[in-house]
Amino acid sequence: MRHAVAAVYAQDHALTERVRGTDPLLAAAALDLARRIHRLAPSDPENAGLLALLLLTHARAPARLDAAGEIVPLAEQDRSRWSPRLIAEGIALIERALPVGPVGPFQLQAAIAAVHAEARSMEDTDWAQILVLYGMLDAVEPAPSVTLGLAVATAEVAGPEAGLEILDRLPEGSHRRQAVTGHLLSRLGRADEAREAFLRAAEGTRSLPEQRYLHRLAGAIRPG
Repeated sequence: MRHAVAAVYAQDHALTERVRGTDPLLAAAALDLARRIHRLAPSDPENAGLLALLLLTHARAPARLDAAGEIVPLAEQDRSRWSPRLIAEGIALIERALPVGPVGPFQLQAAIAAVHAEARSMEDTDWAQILVLYGMLDAVEPAPSVTLGLAVATAEVAGPEAGLEILDRLPEGSHRRQAVTGHLLSRLGRADEAREAFLRAAEGTRSLPEQRYLHRLAGAIRPG
């Protein structure tokens, strides 16, 4: 049930990136279901983890797109637009849940989201803590999205080359792998390879805002 609720919220997240002005009914429904599940079994730490994850994710929603409907990456988001109320509620939930019992994937994802939410800027983010949490999540419930997060956190802590090594675990055809690869190659000064990775990523996604964002990144790279 928890995974189904998370999938409903994720579907709204994807639709918002594809269609500007998408009705947020899916997100509202997912949050309502998560609250109901938590009320039915408040002692289950994974129920608290699910609700905390959705609250912390939803708190950032107002800053995810600009006025033109274009994607704003996390590093460039106006954090003053994040919801302090939702962040406080989500952090309180996960802080109560983590010490209770076995730590599951929703608690770990919520803990990662909480570290991001507490940072005043991208530079202030506690990437070492995020890397530890992604390592735990990778051990509990490995998935391509977890590998991507692990690669990003590894790059922030140990450098882009270390992040690229983590990305080698993913299929070449993954557009999200190609997007992250582009960012890391750009940091290494490998301009031509980075541009090609961004263009391959753009070809692999159906999200028009994401395509435009990736093409902008490719176009901004000067020839190596």
